[in-house]
Amino acid sequence: MKRRLDQKLLNVSEPGSNTFFRTRSFMKRRLDRKFYNRPTLKVAKELLGKYLVVKRDGNYLSGKIVETEAYIGPDDPASHAYRGLTPRNQVMFGDPGYAYVYLTYGMHHCLNFVTEKKGFPAAVLIRALEPADGIEIMKRRRQTENLENLTNGPAKLCQALGIDRTLNKADLCSDIIYVEDRGNTPTEIVATSRIGIKEGRDKKWRFYIENNEFVSK
Repeated sequence: MKRRLDQKLLNVSEPGSNTFFRTRSFMKRRLDRKFYNRPTLKVAKELLGKYLVVKRDGNYLSGKIVETEAYIGPDDPASHAYRGLTPRNQVMFGDPGYAYVYLTYGMHHCLNFVTEKKGFPAAVLIRALEPADGIEIMKRRRQTENLENLTNGPAKLCQALGIDRTLNKADLCSDIIYVEDRGNTPTEIVATSRIGIKEGRDKKWRFYIENNEFVSK
């Protein structure tokens, strides 16, 4: 894969390994609050390969997280918390392990996971998923049969999984929305500049699984 000059490849595989994923027999394990109460960059990278699960209205939907972006602290000019506490970003200043769902352009929802200690505003934007469970429901919601177009963007995945402002401040350790470790660990991830921002582009805080076809374009 030919990478642009602004991309940095992070190799997290064993030396000499040609395996893209290390897969082992692994019971589904739900992530607890301790996972989110850590440095945001670490959380953003370690979310890759984990599965976002949403259970609402009798539906069970999930997708593997393949792309994330980190937004860290009051000094990050691209963060919603850059100008301080507001009613909109209040959840970012709260406890880790809660959902921050906001509306962009008046029509599209975006899902973020609050990270780090209470009082320090930081979050990880979930940018793309690889669909896993409930694909037919996702297709109906997205009005497309194109599998690669179901969840390859932050607004698309929210529409596909039925994520909206009613899940803002939802507990990520609840039975409605949570993240599972199913034993899939990416061996190579790419770090590059975040998308759709005007400031803070020098920070390579966007992470995705290399060569995954569901990463946003």
